[in-house]
Amino acid sequence: MVKTQLVVFDFDWSFADQDTDRYVFEVLAPELRKSLRANKPTVQWTDNVAAHLVKLHEQGKTQKDIESTLQGLPVHPAMMRGVQTVKNRQEPTKTTFLCLSNSNSVFIKTILAHHGLSDQFVEIITNPAEFKPNGLLHLQRRVDPNGEQHGCKIGCSANMCKGKELEEFMQRHGGWEAFERVVYVGDGGNDFCPLLRLRSQDVALVRMYRELSRRIVKDGEAFGLKPTVVPWGGAWEVEAWLLDN
Repeated sequence: MVKTQLVVFDFDWSFADQDTDRYVFEVLAPELRKSLRANKPTVQWTDNVAAHLVKLHEQGKTQKDIESTLQGLPVHPAMMRGVQTVKNRQEPTKTTFLCLSNSNSVFIKTILAHHGLSDQFVEIITNPAEFKPNGLLHLQRRVDPNGEQHGCKIGCSANMCKGKELEEFMQRHGGWEAFERVVYVGDGGNDFCPLLRLRSQDVALVRMYRELSRRIVKDGEAFGLKPTVVPWGGAWEVEAWLLDN
């Protein structure tokens, strides 16, 4: 077994068994969920969610309403058990966990705190959000639309290039050589870019039948994808792989 590894988790449909952005509106304001979908083709996704959070606030929904909803969002017990076990054992492999997500800081931290997992990740790289004194959840892109843009050509959303964010994380934490192996757990099309940064000794745990798996079939070979790709469908399979490898 390797002595040091980094395990990178996307959050929606990877660590959690739901999409945080959509779930909040599905529970609290289904008509806003419809509007969110209707605007998707023409409005950048993070901006779209931010605008709908304003509408949610205007409808009288509170910080407590949002937090209670997030606490009910499904996170599979096997996923939580697996990551906690791997983090706590540290022998023979010392494992560091990173969360790299297009959700937002309030959604992710609220869910993790509810499950007693606030210290699971050494960093949570995502879109910044905060509750204002009046109860509005204010959401912004990680990459300021009025500043320098990331310029990704692989397909990352304007709010964040996950590949660039992974590279910058590595620079802050001793470089790629600090980890004998990187394991990336993801499902979405925007997880393809960071997978292209991985090495031949690394592993991509890819959720089946979702956009990332389709993108790998379509473009993986042409883009020179190097890591070993391991498909999974349920959290129990991620748990089993982490514990056995």
